[in-house]
Amino acid sequence: METALLRCCVNFSGHKKITAHQSCDSEIPKGCKDDKCAKVLRRRSVMASGFSLVSSTALGFPGEGLAVVKQGLLAGRVPGLSEPDDDGWRTYRRPDEKSGGHGVGWSPIIPYAFSVPQDWNEVPVSIADLGGTEIDLRFASPKEGRLSVIVAPVLRFADNLGDDVKIENIGPPAKVINAFGPEVIGENVEGKVLSSNVAEHEGRLYYQFELEPPHVLITATAAGNRLYLFSVTGNGLQWKRYYKDLKRIATSFRVV
Repeated sequence: METALLRCCVNFSGHKKITAHQSCDSEIPKGCKDDKCAKVLRRRSVMASGFSLVSSTALGFPGEGLAVVKQGLLAGRVPGLSEPDDDGWRTYRRPDEKSGGHGVGWSPIIPYAFSVPQDWNEVPVSIADLGGTEIDLRFASPKEGRLSVIVAPVLRFADNLGDDVKIENIGPPAKVINAFGPEVIGENVEGKVLSSNVAEHEGRLYYQFELEPPHVLITATAAGNRLYLFSVTGNGLQWKRYYKDLKRIATSFRVV
């Protein structure tokens, strides 16, 4: 019975196999013509034909490869870090293939970039994090601190800003940090803003803030129909030892 089954279903020397729709009646051994026995053999032949397909691919038989499905937008973590430069810093650029959005009708997220020392790496984002589903990215270094990028739809805050918003359309620095600072630190920012600055890069304004407590640097800008909040923070010891690096990370943020 076993010999007949293998002859019917798999012939490795000739690279031949049957499909699930082919019959093996001609190969059913004598004495096994009853319906029950025939059904058992047919089930085994289907299993063997599936094994043949897998085996032919694994053994490199020509023409037996499975079709490759090309994936479109990718959710979650996607590598976007460059190789380290001469100073040991790497540049992260949000990959074009990375998905993200806040409902049907929103335009794709305009990519952003920033620089970090080479021991910083992307870490998973949780919906339980402060900022919730609007956190687009998180990075961390066990030695120096952590950062996050919040990308929020501006229509959540105003409905008359259009589809090509600039940060100055939302308001001056004081208004922006009072309105959006709680998105980052989880509490009112009154009395916590140590300094604020406005920088311009390629025609786009960036509002830069330092808050304490907690120790946090925030860079805010807008592009398309979204507000970007880039925050860099660390504990007391990290802040004291690596403030220069944390400041450099915070001021490196750009929408590209």
